[in-house]
Amino acid sequence: MCFFLYSNGEMSDPLLNPLTVICAGSCFAFSGLFYKLYSDKRREIEKLKEIPNFQPDHHLLRILNASPNKRLHYVAVDGLVQAIGEPISSQYVPRCRGVIQKISVQEHWKYWNSYLKSWVSKKMNQNQTTNMVPFSLIQPGSYISDISIRVDSPLEASGDYLEQVHRRLRHAKEGLVDIVVQELSGERPVAQEECEELLRVGASLTGFGELVLEQDKVMRLQPPKDGRSYILIPSDYKSFIQRHESSAIMWKGLTAVFGITGFTLLAGFIHSAINKDKKN
Repeated sequence: MCFFLYSNGEMSDPLLNPLTVICAGSCFAFSGLFYKLYSDKRREIEKLKEIPNFQPDHHLLRILNASPNKRLHYVAVDGLVQAIGEPISSQYVPRCRGVIQKISVQEHWKYWNSYLKSWVSKKMNQNQTTNMVPFSLIQPGSYISDISIRVDSPLEASGDYLEQVHRRLRHAKEGLVDIVVQELSGERPVAQEECEELLRVGASLTGFGELVLEQDKVMRLQPPKDGRSYILIPSDYKSFIQRHESSAIMWKGLTAVFGITGFTLLAGFIHSAINKDKKN
């Protein structure tokens, strides 16, 4: 926002013209930027709403049976994650199970930079392990269902759909001998960070991709063959759209606030200039 300097209840004349013009111009510039972001978000929402949305149920099964080649080229399907077989148990959290697990261990070191005359942080020796079991999506509210959608190649999908269930930072222990050696070598360990991420059983998941029907009742969500994005979102479809709508409302509100502020400043400047001419 723009601020003005006052002296004895009136704005200082030397600051009035340039400060008002600069602030009004800045407000209009920000208003234009926010309107562009709002327009881009609205177009994105409209494109998302054009994508057919389904849940794993008999209605979808009938649509697939009636479709050419029993295939829908690009759809959004949402449901609850269900393991096909035995799920993966968390390595760190009791009674926490999932279908995709990522465990990463990374070392934090500091190196002496002779040019900067200071210690510089650096991450190294990262070790990551990924485990996965086959899983499907079932309709919310039906934890036991004969209708499900198997999710193929989930590791190829984009989207931040894993939940961090564990993170721990183990600080390095230093003795007197260690400190001396580190000072001489110019490097020292700081900490070791371990992290575990899971796609939990029972979590809401929305997938954007190609849907095919095999063997009458086996539905599969897979990467689209036409080059469109294969995406997994950690929420149901309705909540996903609502988040985009909220973002659009925010940009629209900022457009209005900065636009109104700019017009107010410009009107005040014109009014002050007219009054000044009348006095002269």
